[in-house]
Amino acid sequence: MLALVALATRAHGNPAGDVTSTAPAGTGARIRFEADYEYDVDSAAIAREQVGATTDPLAPLPVRRELEFHQSSHRVTPRVEAGVYRDLWVSFAAPIVLAQSSELDLAGGVDRTTASTFLDGILPATGFDARNPTAQLAGDTVFHSVTRSGVPELQLGVGFAPMNQARDDTKPTWKVGADLHLAIGRVMRFDAVDPGRETGVSTGVDELRLWTSVDRRLRYFEGWFEASYQLPIYIRSASLFQDPGFGATHAAPSQTAAVRFGMEAYLVDDPAAGRRITAELGSQIAVHTQGRGYSEMWEAFALAGDRRTAGPLVLDADPVTPGTQALSYPGVSNLENYLETSARLAVRARFGARLSLAAFAQIAFRTEHTISFAEAGVDLPTCPTSAPQCETDDNDAVNPGTAEVNPLYARRIDLVGHRYRAEDSRGYTAGIEVRLAF
Repeated sequence: MLALVALATRAHGNPAGDVTSTAPAGTGARIRFEADYEYDVDSAAIAREQVGATTDPLAPLPVRRELEFHQSSHRVTPRVEAGVYRDLWVSFAAPIVLAQSSELDLAGGVDRTTASTFLDGILPATGFDARNPTAQLAGDTVFHSVTRSGVPELQLGVGFAPMNQARDDTKPTWKVGADLHLAIGRVMRFDAVDPGRETGVSTGVDELRLWTSVDRRLRYFEGWFEASYQLPIYIRSASLFQDPGFGATHAAPSQTAAVRFGMEAYLVDDPAAGRRITAELGSQIAVHTQGRGYSEMWEAFALAGDRRTAGPLVLDADPVTPGTQALSYPGVSNLENYLETSARLAVRARFGARLSLAAFAQIAFRTEHTISFAEAGVDLPTCPTSAPQCETDDNDAVNPGTAEVNPLYARRIDLVGHRYRAEDSRGYTAGIEVRLAF
């Protein structure tokens, strides 16, 4: 999914060679303080499948770009590591989103009278400005979000270095660790009636990140590698990622597996004076698995799915009960698997034994993927069976009005021929970092 709150991976310089330890001197700092500022810009083209746009049954499904997504955010992250034993440490970090906002603009050659997003009522023809809902949006901008801010999560970690090059220069530095991300902030949701009430930035999902890294310095160069896996472990009651049961599938948030690697070159290295200047070039490859998430269209989907305004995406909470038990579309949608690759450049300067500064920049690319991808439901086995649920009909279809139906399935955006896609997705990050070691 698009990392609207990209907190899982720090974008700044290489930390793989640093070990926080208690003793002896020279094998690692006892305490490290760190603070970094990041400015992120994300963009993507929003395309939609156009059923009926061709009469050729053998032709691929036509897709038309209708919108352009843009988002910017400012974030500060203070972090502390404290050695508790020989090459063993604990860490604490609290990311702070200072400001985050996004907008949707018309794609080139598209207008509000012909685009299916407006014809289907996903967005009103007048646009929607969450900063001033009573005003119309002129020009190409058709949606503007509120400005969000807050602390989305606390990150508690523990790490250990089975090998430490500072202790034994014949071996690399090898570290393993785990980070617990506790979603403590206000959940990121959208209120179609009073948008200003909802400015949270948290997903409401606690996650676990497991990681390991290897670092080796050879004279004027230092190479490093890190692998990590992040998965949800607890979904809070206020989160939008609630499983409604029945035939819902892939209702949980997606998981992420990533590898990071790079090379750092020592441009100036004066150990006696404690001065050092390095330049680092690194990269990351991350795989995001299928699951529900905040996409580029999540606020527009929530706007169109608010039950108080009877939008076109309002769901039925109980498909087996006659009538419609109106349930607001949460905004988060099922996302297809996608790959994210990035490249990073960092320049770091060390002044004495304690202070170091860094400046970094990163560019990321995401593969094309569908962002409204829910299934209609699951076909239950035919009774009699030992399964918890079964159906009396002997077929391979999802029967309407039964427990096979997925309550999170919104036909208008999830049906093949109507789904949305994110294309040409990319992100840019720039920032600075300050580190103190004692």
